[in-house]
Amino acid sequence: MLFSSKLTPVQRLTKAVIGIMGNPKYTALAQVLMIGKRVVGKVPTACTNGRDEIYGEGFIESLNDAELRFLVLHETRHKLYRHLHIWRHLYDENRRLANAACDYVINLQIADENRDGFATMPTKDGKTIGLIDERFRGMNTAKVYEILKQESDGKGGGSGEGEEGAGLDDHDWAGAEEMDSEEIKELEREIDEALRQGALTAGKLGHDVPRDLADLLQPQVDWREVLRQYLTDTCAGKDYGTWRRPNRRFMSAGVYMPSTYSEQIGEIVLAVDTSGSIGGPELTQFLSEVKSIAETVMPSAVRLLYWDTRVRGDERYEGDDVERLTSSTKPRGGGGTSMGCVTHYMRENNIKAQAAVVLTDGYVGNDWGGDWPVPVLYCVQGNDRASAPGQTVHIKL
Repeated sequence: MLFSSKLTPVQRLTKAVIGIMGNPKYTALAQVLMIGKRVVGKVPTACTNGRDEIYGEGFIESLNDAELRFLVLHETRHKLYRHLHIWRHLYDENRRLANAACDYVINLQIADENRDGFATMPTKDGKTIGLIDERFRGMNTAKVYEILKQESDGKGGGSGEGEEGAGLDDHDWAGAEEMDSEEIKELEREIDEALRQGALTAGKLGHDVPRDLADLLQPQVDWREVLRQYLTDTCAGKDYGTWRRPNRRFMSAGVYMPSTYSEQIGEIVLAVDTSGSIGGPELTQFLSEVKSIAETVMPSAVRLLYWDTRVRGDERYEGDDVERLTSSTKPRGGGGTSMGCVTHYMRENNIKAQAAVVLTDGYVGNDWGGDWPVPVLYCVQGNDRASAPGQTVHIKL
């Protein structure tokens, strides 16, 4: 259905943007809407590369004003969450499911914010255009992708437009890949600054900030420092400086310093959830940080346990072998999730560790491992709502 109007598609698009900026609930988002170019062009629906947006002329004409506002909010959310840069590894694995996962997350949020009808999901012939499903409430893109992947039963990459034509828009992954690292960093800085300025304005005017936007404004704890402090404190013993084992962290700079040696530092267990959203790049970064810390606190061994519903891999690194940890490790898993299998495995195999660190996406139900035989730090990636029963740090890899 075409909506007759004296306004051109370009004018209608501008009107939609101005309408969103003028709505009190989107005051915090107003400056983000000003980032990048927004044009009307020859695309079937709409798309973004994470910075710029293109809207199809015919698609605009098929939407009423509330639907067009929904579409603009949809593209803006992709930019706000850096979808096309953060989830590139998911796209490389399965573009159809990556597109769908991103859309499922943001469509629920926009629909929740607009129960007053200010913005509504577009429809055609009485059917909703776009992907929305209550079962994905509260999940991030990686978790939704994991579920879709399990349900797809190994099907191929598809056309790249959501669930076979059900997508509200397309995603310009190729355009996003053309940005170099400096452009991406500058874009992130622009978005962060725009959101903070918008939130400040909203506060001065007495306007509320949508919960998902407020979450983005929360100061992030440096998970690396928390992890380092935890292992240093937990593994503290009778520490001595020894020149027999120079501190490797300073050797590359030509500086020889004594390493810390403790007679009481034992084995460290790293229990990595391989059922969830932690991909290769994220795992490598995490393990690199662990390796660096291990070279400082000098544990007797670093033990990697990969688990889903049971422990799938058990790798032990001692002494100089810790240096090859990130290059030689072979993650295993891919099934369901049961953290209790880790504590059971440790007891069954009489693993006498001094500390444990769990890396997980936090989608574990109520199973956080039960009664751990050692002090434990939960490192939760990509799930800010997860609440572990012990010391926890939410990490942004």
